[in-house]
Amino acid sequence: MTGAGRPIRIGVQLQPQHADYASIRRAAAEAEEIGVDVVFNWDHFYPLYGRSDGAHFECWTMLGAWAEATERVEIGALVTCNSYRNPQLLADMARTVDHISGGRLILGIGSGWFERDYDEYGYEFGTASGRLNALARDLPLVRDRWAKLKPPPTRDIPVLIGGGGERKTLKIVAEHADIWHGFGDPGTIAHKHAVLDEWCGKVGRDPAEIERSSGVSPKPGRLPEDVADYAAGAQALHDVGTRLFTVGVGGPRYDLGPLRDLVAWRDARPGD
Repeated sequence: MTGAGRPIRIGVQLQPQHADYASIRRAAAEAEEIGVDVVFNWDHFYPLYGRSDGAHFECWTMLGAWAEATERVEIGALVTCNSYRNPQLLADMARTVDHISGGRLILGIGSGWFERDYDEYGYEFGTASGRLNALARDLPLVRDRWAKLKPPPTRDIPVLIGGGGERKTLKIVAEHADIWHGFGDPGTIAHKHAVLDEWCGKVGRDPAEIERSSGVSPKPGRLPEDVADYAAGAQALHDVGTRLFTVGVGGPRYDLGPLRDLVAWRDARPGD
């Protein structure tokens, strides 16, 4: 079964919007204290939810600060937009944050989709297919640059790829990723796992090498404010092979209640 033998891990995506940086930093420290395994941000230039002109901060400078402000958790973007930085530069940035953090960086990456970012910052939006082709082209360049840098990364930096496209994205995941991240109900996620496993067979990859990651929402049919529902939602995803479970939280008030529930659920389960 997909996920067999892997530990359960809990993540949080602290969305860097509608908050001052001090609040975001406090939320990262609180998440680490609660006991999460991974703290993510995202790579956008404007808020995705709420007021479109609200406060917002850049991804990678924040990751460098988190590398100093945290001690145990892994950190990363969910996900970096491949279009926004030269892949050689991105590799060097990731290597540097890896060293600052003592080997706790995950390179989360995707092909990009938020057109306003592209338009406002002068990037060519192009087509979804073209952006995916660029991602497939650039990931080997990132790894090649890591091999050339002095000093090299402290470890084989895990690559997380986000996205569920079955013809291109999951093929890229099979070829290049250590972690796949998707969204959807358990039936959708189970289907994506099966497609990814098929791609692994076609490219000669052991599907067990790829950790399966999903966003977690409360189990349908109960109140969103009932944080106990997050454990039920996570359990349903666990049953189809997910092992890294991430809740997205936005500012200005970062409510981390669901994380406490998920960490308690993780800690109460026997080893997988």
